[in-house]
Amino acid sequence: QVQLVESGGGLVQPGESLRLSCAASGSVFIINAMGWFRQAPGKERELVAGITGGGTVLYAESVKGRFSISRDNAKNTVYLQMDNLKPEDTAGYHCKASRGDMSTLWGSGYWGQGTQVTVSS
Repeated sequence: QVQLVESGGGLVQPGESLRLSCAASGSVFIINAMGWFRQAPGKERELVAGITGGGTVLYAESVKGRFSISRDNAKNTVYLQMDNLKPEDTAGYHCKASRGDMSTLWGSGYWGQGTQVTVSS
């Protein structure tokens, strides 16, 4: 089993930044891809950014140029740096880990409990 614990959410104003962290524990050796999903009320869950163990990254079009995902394999932690936040970024953000390549993030895997990001003036 793998446990994921997120931190770093909060309330910010438009244009400000936040950094989310997701620390993995347990059977971390089975993890390859990690990523961040978000879901706003009334909207479908979407993958915001993903990263594989080899460093391949993927971003949603809506966050390209503003968000950056990184990974510290020694600490079993993935980060999401979010700059120039917009009100439409408001959502619950959830960390996801899976055993396979990037595409497996949309399948079965392990979820964190989530952290709320609210962007409002």
